[in-house]
Amino acid sequence: MSVIAVAGGTGKLGRAIVDVLVSEGKHTTVVLARETSEAKEKEIGTRILAVNYGDIDALATVLETNKVEVVISTIDIGQGAESEHALIQAAAKSSITKRYIPSIWGTKYTEQMTTYFPFAKIKIGIIEALEATSLEYTSVLNGYFSDYFFVPKVKSYMPPIPLVLDIANNFAAIPGSGDVPVVFTHTFDVARFVAALVKQPRWEKESYIVGDRVTWNEFLRLAEEAKSTKFTVVHDSLEKLGTGQITELPSHPSLYPFFPKQMLQGFFAAFGIMFEQGDFDLRPVRSLNDDFPDIKPRTVKELVLEAWKEA
Repeated sequence: MSVIAVAGGTGKLGRAIVDVLVSEGKHTTVVLARETSEAKEKEIGTRILAVNYGDIDALATVLETNKVEVVISTIDIGQGAESEHALIQAAAKSSITKRYIPSIWGTKYTEQMTTYFPFAKIKIGIIEALEATSLEYTSVLNGYFSDYFFVPKVKSYMPPIPLVLDIANNFAAIPGSGDVPVVFTHTFDVARFVAALVKQPRWEKESYIVGDRVTWNEFLRLAEEAKSTKFTVVHDSLEKLGTGQITELPSHPSLYPFFPKQMLQGFFAAFGIMFEQGDFDLRPVRSLNDDFPDIKPRTVKELVLEAWKEA
């Protein structure tokens, strides 16, 4: 059995991946976190290794001592990529660790995106750092996480941060035309594909997952039908999005103590641009859906009905 370490595995996407890996029991799974406790280990069902991302040598020793062959990173790069870069260096330094899935998740980021989305530069830098090592790696590209629209009605460890559609409040602020397809994938479906991917003898540099592909207008219609109500709908032009502004959704003010309004607006405006430009309309030649046809990801319609279908 391979030993797989999930960095950031105590919450969000990482926790979903840990849940699936532990439940399948085909590998030894450990979690890398800044701190650990017996209570938390009992909760997630596996060992948590406390690590210091500021000490690369010590981090490499943790990987070697625990015979970690595969690292899956779900580190939050919201405050920068220092921890991710340290983990890459430690994995490269470890004589045991051979494979690495970086914290990219989403879409393929390009230099053009860096002009309006600073995180794109961080993501590109992570890939460049991996290219400088001998590690075998693959970026898992799954589109936009569908969880955000259905928490807490559908099980997820992701926070409820509605973008474009505020289904609870029957409101939509559609970027651009709303007619450009977007790939949506739930974190637990991502986790199931990742659990299958780690068993593959060879990885491509990019591994695509297509949970479902719908336009924002189609998503809106599904939500309206499930709730048997018409939403208030506005469309934000690319010109408006280019200024870092979006139409405020009713649920956004409750987020401002944790995610200041100007920051949230700029962040979501960048995604709006990417949606309208087709950057989340993933069209790979081959995807993990092709490699693992027995894994059936949930469609947006299925998730909408599970979460919002009125009795």
